[in-house]
Amino acid sequence: MDDRTRSALEAAFPDREVTEARPTGPSWNERHRTIEIEFADGERIYLKIATDGNGSRIARERAVIAYAGANLGIPVPTISASDVGGAPPYLATVPVSGSNLIDYWAEASVAERATLARTVGNALASVHARRFEAHGHVTGGDEDGLELDTGSWTDVLVGTIAETREIAPSDRFAGHFERVIEAVEANRDLLDEAPATLCNGDPAAPNCFCEDERIGFLDWEIAHVGDPARELHRARDQLIDSRTEGSRKAVSALCEGYRERADGLPAGFEERRPVYEAVRFLGRSGFFENWAAYLDESPEELAAWIDEEMDRRLAEIQ
Repeated sequence: MDDRTRSALEAAFPDREVTEARPTGPSWNERHRTIEIEFADGERIYLKIATDGNGSRIARERAVIAYAGANLGIPVPTISASDVGGAPPYLATVPVSGSNLIDYWAEASVAERATLARTVGNALASVHARRFEAHGHVTGGDEDGLELDTGSWTDVLVGTIAETREIAPSDRFAGHFERVIEAVEANRDLLDEAPATLCNGDPAAPNCFCEDERIGFLDWEIAHVGDPARELHRARDQLIDSRTEGSRKAVSALCEGYRERADGLPAGFEERRPVYEAVRFLGRSGFFENWAAYLDESPEELAAWIDEEMDRRLAEIQ
């Protein structure tokens, strides 16, 4: 534990003895840190601190967890303590009773993965069932409603791209961000027609957990009111490796699960796909070194492919 973690624990849980503090795994976002804490009485919590001192993301996550828990009918973490104005700002949550989706997915058969994907699709549709009059960034709120900094979906999407650029450690492909933003703004008429629904923002497998045959979501830090089509495309990309056996079946099941709950895919799902595929690929461009470190291929060959693939994706946008 560093001084910031100790300060947050002293503020949130005074006079409680900590017996162990464990990292929760690697994170590519250096603006926050999450640590698993075990107290002397055996109780555990997860403590997230804003390492840059900015409490806005803690405020957003706290508000959306409260709202989602009261209104969405899906499992979410339980907040035990939080202070958005703390030094540092922090959010403490109780461990969920279910298991992480990664644990199930790793050992699942092709048929079992399809079942899991269908359940994720159904859960995403439950999140997206919360409709709003306008798109926007979440700034606060509680179980009764969310406070939004509203704007057109194009402007909100550009804002999320800018946030990604801020945390991205690599400048190697900085031009990709500029080109994608230009493509997004050039498609303003198409994008601004999108429905305005609540979105988790990061439905990756580590942020999903299984509880009583339902899927719940962790980490609502980048939640927003946006286009459900973008989130469904992102979930497909983050959850399902297209190179694995049964990936097509899993993708089909993800969409089937969504249709079961929403009576169809989000409006504009296919029309806006090329834009969202280019936006999604910024996760490769901006975090190139992080991503390349897990692969055995030549960094220069990977970098050449990154440029070619971004060119291809941008060319698909009308």
